[in-house]
Amino acid sequence: MKTPMQYQITEFDCGPTTVLNALRFLFEREEISPEAVKHIMMYSLDSYNEKGELGKYGTSKMAMMFISSWLNHFSQITAFPLISEFLAEKDVVVSPHSHIVSALRQGGVVVLRLISEVGHYVLLTGVSGNKIEFFDPYYEDEDIGREGVEMLDASGMGPNRSVTFEALNAEDSDLYIMGDVKKREAVIIYDTRTYKNSAKTPEYFI
Repeated sequence: MKTPMQYQITEFDCGPTTVLNALRFLFEREEISPEAVKHIMMYSLDSYNEKGELGKYGTSKMAMMFISSWLNHFSQITAFPLISEFLAEKDVVVSPHSHIVSALRQGGVVVLRLISEVGHYVLLTGVSGNKIEFFDPYYEDEDIGREGVEMLDASGMGPNRSVTFEALNAEDSDLYIMGDVKKREAVIIYDTRTYKNSAKTPEYFI
Protein backbone atom coordinates (compact mmCIF):
# COMPACT_ATOMS: atom_id res chain seq x y z
CA MET A 1 0.00 0.00 0.00
CA LYS A 2 1.30 3.45 -0.90
CA THR A 3 0.86 6.39 1.45
CA PRO A 4 0.13 10.04 0.59
CA MET A 5 3.02 12.41 0.12
CA GLN A 6 3.67 14.73 3.04
CA TYR A 7 4.14 18.45 3.58
CA GLN A 8 7.17 19.81 5.37
CA ILE A 9 6.65 20.66 9.04
CA THR A 10 9.13 23.55 9.31
CA GLU A 11 10.29 26.34 7.02
CA PHE A 12 13.46 24.38 6.21
CA ASP A 13 12.85 20.64 5.74
CA CYS A 14 11.74 20.63 2.09
CA GLY A 15 14.86 18.60 1.16
CA PRO A 16 14.38 15.48 3.28
CA THR A 17 10.60 15.72 2.94
CA THR A 18 10.89 15.65 -0.85
CA VAL A 19 13.34 12.73 -0.94
CA LEU A 20 11.02 10.77 1.37
CA ASN A 21 8.09 11.74 -0.87
CA ALA A 22 10.00 10.21 -3.79
CA LEU A 23 10.06 6.92 -1.91
CA ARG A 24 6.39 7.24 -0.97
CA PHE A 25 5.46 7.87 -4.61
CA LEU A 26 7.50 4.99 -6.05
CA PHE A 27 7.26 2.25 -3.43
CA GLU A 28 4.76 0.48 -1.23
CA ARG A 29 4.89 1.37 2.46
CA GLU A 30 5.90 -2.19 3.31
CA GLU A 31 8.92 -1.95 1.01
CA ILE A 32 10.48 1.17 2.51
CA SER A 33 13.15 0.44 5.09
CA PRO A 34 13.31 2.55 8.26
CA GLU A 35 17.09 2.57 7.73
CA ALA A 36 16.59 4.58 4.53
CA VAL A 37 14.33 7.04 6.34
CA LYS A 38 16.84 7.40 9.17
CA HIS A 39 19.78 8.13 6.86
CA ILE A 40 17.91 10.58 4.65
CA MET A 41 17.08 12.62 7.75
CA MET A 42 20.59 12.21 9.16
CA TYR A 43 22.37 13.55 6.08
CA SER A 44 20.02 16.45 5.28
CA LEU A 45 19.36 19.81 7.00
CA ASP A 46 23.11 20.36 7.12
CA SER A 47 23.29 24.07 6.27
CA TYR A 48 23.80 26.93 8.73
CA ASN A 49 22.13 30.32 8.50
CA GLU A 50 23.86 33.66 9.03
CA LYS A 51 23.43 33.26 12.81
CA GLY A 52 25.21 29.90 12.82
CA GLU A 53 22.01 27.93 13.46
CA LEU A 54 22.18 24.39 12.08
CA GLY A 55 19.44 23.35 9.67
CA LYS A 56 17.97 26.83 9.29
CA TYR A 57 19.38 27.20 5.80
CA GLY A 58 17.94 23.89 4.65
CA THR A 59 19.79 21.11 2.82
CA SER A 60 22.94 21.73 0.79
CA LYS A 61 23.83 20.57 -2.72
CA MET A 62 26.61 18.42 -1.27
CA ALA A 63 24.13 16.73 1.07
CA MET A 64 21.82 15.93 -1.85
CA MET A 65 24.75 14.48 -3.79
CA PHE A 66 25.65 12.34 -0.81
CA ILE A 67 22.06 11.16 -0.26
CA SER A 68 21.84 10.16 -3.93
CA SER A 69 25.09 8.21 -3.63
CA TRP A 70 24.01 6.64 -0.32
CA LEU A 71 20.71 5.46 -1.83
CA ASN A 72 22.61 3.71 -4.63
CA HIS A 73 24.91 2.02 -2.12
CA PHE A 74 21.96 1.01 0.06
CA SER A 75 20.24 -0.45 -2.99
CA GLN A 76 23.31 -2.49 -3.89
CA ILE A 77 23.78 -4.05 -0.46
CA THR A 78 20.10 -4.67 0.32
CA ALA A 79 18.65 -5.38 -3.15
CA PHE A 80 16.21 -2.49 -2.69
CA PRO A 81 15.04 -1.88 -6.30
CA LEU A 82 16.15 1.74 -6.57
CA ILE A 83 18.66 3.65 -8.62
CA SER A 84 19.51 7.34 -8.20
CA GLU A 85 21.28 9.86 -10.41
CA PHE A 86 22.51 13.35 -9.49
CA LEU A 87 22.40 16.15 -12.09
CA ALA A 88 23.78 19.68 -11.87
CA GLU A 89 24.04 22.95 -13.78
CA LYS A 90 23.48 22.69 -17.57
CA ASP A 91 22.12 19.15 -17.29
CA VAL A 92 19.18 20.47 -15.25
CA VAL A 93 16.79 21.71 -17.94
CA VAL A 94 13.31 20.75 -19.11
CA SER A 95 12.54 20.34 -22.81
CA PRO A 96 10.84 17.59 -24.84
CA HIS A 97 14.06 15.57 -25.11
CA SER A 98 15.90 16.60 -21.94
CA HIS A 99 17.23 14.08 -19.45
CA ILE A 100 14.72 15.14 -16.80
CA VAL A 101 11.68 14.84 -19.07
CA SER A 102 12.92 11.49 -20.38
CA ALA A 103 13.34 10.24 -16.81
CA LEU A 104 9.77 11.22 -15.94
CA ARG A 105 8.46 9.45 -19.04
CA GLN A 106 10.45 6.36 -18.07
CA GLY A 107 8.66 6.16 -14.72
CA GLY A 108 11.17 8.00 -12.54
CA VAL A 109 10.68 10.98 -10.25
CA VAL A 110 12.93 14.01 -9.84
CA VAL A 111 13.87 15.87 -6.66
CA LEU A 112 14.41 19.34 -8.12
CA ARG A 113 15.81 22.48 -6.54
CA LEU A 114 13.95 25.50 -7.80
CA ILE A 115 13.35 29.05 -6.62
CA SER A 116 10.23 29.84 -4.63
CA GLU A 117 11.42 33.08 -2.98
CA VAL A 118 14.38 31.01 -1.71
CA GLY A 119 15.97 27.73 -2.79
CA HIS A 120 13.35 25.01 -2.46
CA TYR A 121 13.02 21.30 -3.27
CA VAL A 122 9.96 19.84 -4.98
CA LEU A 123 9.19 16.42 -6.47
CA LEU A 124 8.57 16.20 -10.21
CA THR A 125 6.22 13.29 -10.87
CA GLY A 126 5.17 13.45 -14.51
CA VAL A 127 4.79 15.24 -17.83
CA SER A 128 1.54 16.38 -19.45
CA GLY A 129 2.03 18.03 -22.82
CA ASN A 130 4.33 21.00 -22.29
CA LYS A 131 3.83 20.97 -18.51
CA ILE A 132 5.71 19.37 -15.63
CA GLU A 133 3.58 18.04 -12.77
CA PHE A 134 5.08 18.20 -9.29
CA PHE A 135 4.37 17.98 -5.58
CA ASP A 136 5.40 21.06 -3.60
CA PRO A 137 5.86 20.13 0.08
CA TYR A 138 5.34 23.73 1.23
CA TYR A 139 1.64 23.85 2.04
CA GLU A 140 -0.36 26.65 0.43
CA ASP A 141 -4.12 26.78 0.00
CA GLU A 142 -4.19 29.55 -2.60
CA ASP A 143 -2.97 29.85 -6.17
CA ILE A 144 0.25 31.88 -6.41
CA GLY A 145 -1.16 33.77 -9.39
CA ARG A 146 1.81 33.26 -11.70
CA GLU A 147 1.24 32.65 -15.42
CA GLY A 148 2.23 29.11 -16.39
CA VAL A 149 1.65 27.66 -12.88
CA GLU A 150 -1.54 25.82 -11.98
CA MET A 151 -2.80 24.32 -8.71
CA LEU A 152 -3.89 20.69 -8.88
CA ASP A 153 -5.71 18.34 -6.51
CA ALA A 154 -3.92 18.34 -3.15
CA SER A 155 -4.89 14.85 -1.94
CA GLY A 156 -1.24 13.87 -1.61
CA MET A 157 -1.43 10.79 -3.81
CA GLY A 158 -0.32 12.83 -6.80
CA PRO A 159 1.01 16.25 -7.85
CA ASN A 160 -0.39 19.48 -6.44
CA ARG A 161 1.08 21.85 -9.06
CA SER A 162 1.87 21.98 -12.75
CA VAL A 163 4.21 24.40 -14.49
CA THR A 164 5.03 24.96 -18.15
CA PHE A 165 8.48 24.12 -19.48
CA GLU A 166 9.00 27.79 -20.32
CA ALA A 167 8.08 29.03 -16.85
CA LEU A 168 10.23 26.43 -15.08
CA ASN A 169 13.28 27.05 -17.29
CA ALA A 170 13.29 30.78 -16.53
CA GLU A 171 16.36 32.43 -14.97
CA ASP A 172 14.64 35.55 -13.61
CA SER A 173 13.37 36.21 -10.07
CA ASP A 174 9.83 34.78 -10.27
CA LEU A 175 8.34 31.86 -8.30
CA TYR A 176 8.74 28.24 -9.43
CA ILE A 177 11.74 28.78 -11.68
CA MET A 178 15.01 26.85 -11.83
CA GLY A 179 16.94 30.11 -11.94
CA ASP A 180 20.70 30.49 -12.41
CA VAL A 181 22.07 27.51 -14.37
CA LYS A 182 25.18 27.37 -12.17
CA LYS A 183 23.03 26.75 -9.07
CA ARG A 184 20.71 24.10 -10.51
CA GLU A 185 20.57 20.58 -9.13
CA ALA A 186 18.33 17.54 -9.35
CA VAL A 187 18.20 13.94 -8.17
CA ILE A 188 16.48 11.39 -10.41
CA ILE A 189 15.16 8.29 -8.63
CA TYR A 190 13.78 5.14 -10.28
CA ASP A 191 12.11 1.98 -9.09
CA THR A 192 14.17 -0.41 -11.23
CA ARG A 193 11.21 -2.79 -11.57
CA THR A 194 9.08 -0.19 -13.33
CA TYR A 195 11.82 1.62 -15.25
CA LYS A 196 10.41 1.76 -18.76
CA ASN A 197 13.60 1.54 -20.80
CA SER A 198 14.96 -1.95 -20.27
CA ALA A 199 17.77 -1.53 -22.79
CA LYS A 200 19.97 0.43 -20.42
CA THR A 201 19.66 1.61 -16.85
CA PRO A 202 20.86 5.16 -16.11
CA GLU A 203 24.39 5.80 -15.02
CA TYR A 204 24.98 7.78 -11.85
CA PHE A 205 27.86 9.69 -10.35
CA ILE A 206 28.89 11.71 -7.34
